[in-house]
Amino acid sequence: MSVKLFVTDLDGTLLPSGKDVPCENIEAVQQAVRAGVIVTIATGRMYRAALPVAEALGVDVPIITYNGALIKSTQGKVYHTSYLKPEVIRQVVDFCQEQGWYLQSYSRDELWVPVHDEHAQRYEQEQKVTGHVVGWDGLREQTQEVCKLLTISENGEETNRRLAILNERFGSEIVAMQSNARYGEIVNPGVSKAEGLRRLAEKLGIAIEDTMAIGDSYNDLPMLKAAGHSVAMGNAVPEVKAVCDYETGRCEDFGFAQAIRELVLGGGVDE
Repeated sequence: MSVKLFVTDLDGTLLPSGKDVPCENIEAVQQAVRAGVIVTIATGRMYRAALPVAEALGVDVPIITYNGALIKSTQGKVYHTSYLKPEVIRQVVDFCQEQGWYLQSYSRDELWVPVHDEHAQRYEQEQKVTGHVVGWDGLREQTQEVCKLLTISENGEETNRRLAILNERFGSEIVAMQSNARYGEIVNPGVSKAEGLRRLAEKLGIAIEDTMAIGDSYNDLPMLKAAGHSVAMGNAVPEVKAVCDYETGRCEDFGFAQAIRELVLGGGVDE
């Protein structure tokens, strides 16, 4: 099995949510890099929240952020952008305020929140970023270079309900997808980690057959299906495990490092 580009999700895959990258995973990435494999990140996170992780890994390549809406190198070179239309942003903000749903925005790689409630505070803690509290009118004003909007709910059932309503209400203007049980991501149609993976592989001159992706959650599904080889974390949702070629250990048991050793560096599975 040939793997030239290894693309990893962050939360629940490379690192436990809200924590630093484990030394075991950093060591595995460096081993892969020394073996000639390009290792990079595909995440729903903001660029500035993903950058410290990429720097900790020691990778100097484009990273896929905002679920593929922004591909940008660790040195700041922009490879791809897909920004929501200002009028669509305002319509979504209006609708979410009417519904009483928490919503936050990302403009010019800054976090903007309507209120500093427990949703905002928990998000800031998990992502290690600080948001700007601007009220609902402020969200309507911050429409420049918005890669995504995010609604946060209390559980997966409520998140799924909101996503169904948003996709029906706004039709072809947006795509609303679940990134974890509580997070509903709102992006442009065509934006996905899968498209980010394809774009990056093409720019690097790597055949899709020589790519491998690893992940654990719903927004990883398109990427895992698109990659030449796919790995599900042991803690992945059942839908992810169902589409992957391989399954590794859980995040807290360093399943990421296990996957690199066994599947990328040739320590385990043969094809």
